[in-house]
Amino acid sequence: MQKTQIEIKKLHPDAIFPEYMTELAAGLDICALLEQSLFLEPGQRCLVPTGLAFAIPAGYEIQVRPRSGLAIKHGIALVNSPGTIDADYRGEVSIILINHGLESFTINSGDRIAQLVVAPVSQADLVEVSELSDTKRGVGGFGHTGETHG
Repeated sequence: MQKTQIEIKKLHPDAIFPEYMTELAAGLDICALLEQSLFLEPGQRCLVPTGLAFAIPAGYEIQVRPRSGLAIKHGIALVNSPGTIDADYRGEVSIILINHGLESFTINSGDRIAQLVVAPVSQADLVEVSELSDTKRGVGGFGHTGETHG
């Protein structure tokens, strides 16, 4: 498995370093750092600080993804999923959570609220053309292949 070194800085002494919870996990669990508990009502969203900043190497990003357990048990998701932490960002990482559930959800300091996936990035050189090459799909958009019912 490929490993990439990423520098991490605690912006607060109580911040918790993200960690892989199993040997082959793709995502690092990241925790909330709060002065007091947050109560997230159904339909409400909030920005949850982590007390951490990263120096991501050029050619990489960190994708911020929801935790599946929070999603299925409580309806907690990320508003911008996956979120991206760019290689040139050095500020505090905060997570935008939304409650799609039916009940209030409490977030406490130290709770695992999202996962971080380190991923390679490539940038494109955009070239303007007057015509695009043709494909079998062509301009077929949303739902163009029909629906399949099992």
